[in-house]
Amino acid sequence: MSSKVACLYIRVSTEDQTELSPDAQKRLLLDYAQKNDMIVSGDFIFTESVSGRHAQKRPEFQKMIALAKQPSHPIDVILVWKFSRFARNQEESIVYKSMLKKDNVDVISVSEPLIEGPFGSLIERIIEWMDEYYSIRLSGEVLRGMKEKALQKGYQTSPCLGYTAVGHGKPYVINEAEYAIVSYIMDLYDNQNLDETAIARRCNDLGYRTKRGKLFERRSVDRILGNPFYCGTVVWNGVEFEGSHEVRLSRERYEKRQKLITSRKRPVKARNVSACKHWLSGLLKCSVCGATLSYTGNNKCPYFQCWKYAKGFHKTSVALSVKKAEEAVISYFDQILDGAEFTYVCKKKKTDHSLQIEQLQKEISKLTMRESRIKEAYEAGVDTLEEYKNNKDRLVSDRLELTAALSQLLQEEQAEQPDTEEILKEIRSVADVLKNPDVGYEEKGNLIRSVVEQIIYDKESGKMSFDIIVS
Repeated sequence: MSSKVACLYIRVSTEDQTELSPDAQKRLLLDYAQKNDMIVSGDFIFTESVSGRHAQKRPEFQKMIALAKQPSHPIDVILVWKFSRFARNQEESIVYKSMLKKDNVDVISVSEPLIEGPFGSLIERIIEWMDEYYSIRLSGEVLRGMKEKALQKGYQTSPCLGYTAVGHGKPYVINEAEYAIVSYIMDLYDNQNLDETAIARRCNDLGYRTKRGKLFERRSVDRILGNPFYCGTVVWNGVEFEGSHEVRLSRERYEKRQKLITSRKRPVKARNVSACKHWLSGLLKCSVCGATLSYTGNNKCPYFQCWKYAKGFHKTSVALSVKKAEEAVISYFDQILDGAEFTYVCKKKKTDHSLQIEQLQKEISKLTMRESRIKEAYEAGVDTLEEYKNNKDRLVSDRLELTAALSQLLQEEQAEQPDTEEILKEIRSVADVLKNPDVGYEEKGNLIRSVVEQIIYDKESGKMSFDIIVS
């Protein structure tokens, strides 16, 4: 009988403190191969240090499987210290072992010998079940340990751009070269009013890269602008604490930026300002069909026109020259600042008050249904008159209590509405920028979107109606 050719698969996981080292595993596997007359080539030893839950994330494992599946049939058996080294996911274990079985390649655990026949296969399945259970339980223990570490204010997330980890849960330290990129991004957004896409382009043009060495894109800029770590707050899996790392961004500037991000948030289908051809692109709407007025600037007199009219969807032209559109917008802001009345909509995230108000309104609606039901029960003879009166008195009492609570919350929410002077101050700053010929269209576009949601143009009357928003 000729000797079998074996390959060794050695895997260690940093999570598992009970397993043997790579050298110890290799020694045991080589001893087993020698005692069982197996040949092991140096090229047929595969070692890696990763989690065993998913085989796709183990490159050495995939190399070994590819080798075993070659038509030349270079190996007869794969030796592992334990079946858990091969796989801790039973489904994957069965799949890969079945694939190998078709090429007459066996998987042998040197520390878990199996007997031949169906009983041996059953024992193998039980071992795989136990390995998978252990892996799931271990990951749970690791997660609990990480949460406890976070509760103890330990640093364990991957450091963001601008910071470097020092290990042992200690506060991260600033990486000056990286932090210069972070400062550049924040300044462009906070002070020059560029949108995230435009900022990403500028960073890429300068050769800047993300923490992982990739090109910047909108979402990578978004993550930097919205990351509270830069102003001192560490967040991990729902646990939040004020860190002791060095901070160069003030809390006031961070919170101001978050309000700005909310006010500039685009509808799902809206384009970035940096992708538009004019600072009014996307804001002007047709009074006939509600579609956007598209910018056309390929002649001496650039103009806006309803794109649906241009496509033949309706017969009414809604053309407006760019010059007239700009003058009308600036004139409208000047009228407001001179004392003209205007209406606005306050758009902001749901607060605790608004959520409580919604809940109270639902409870009051339920009371109306219950009042109807007790009346029906009385009229149907299910409840006596006394029972009906008792139920009605109880519901009236509940309604009075809920209505009083709702009234109190509505008053408190009304008191939180932005002051008119603050709104006018914001409009004035936008108007000043729109009048400045030295300011680029991206900055103008971003700023006007912080106070205007849309502008509807009525061609017949020549008037514009503005939807003013505040946050």
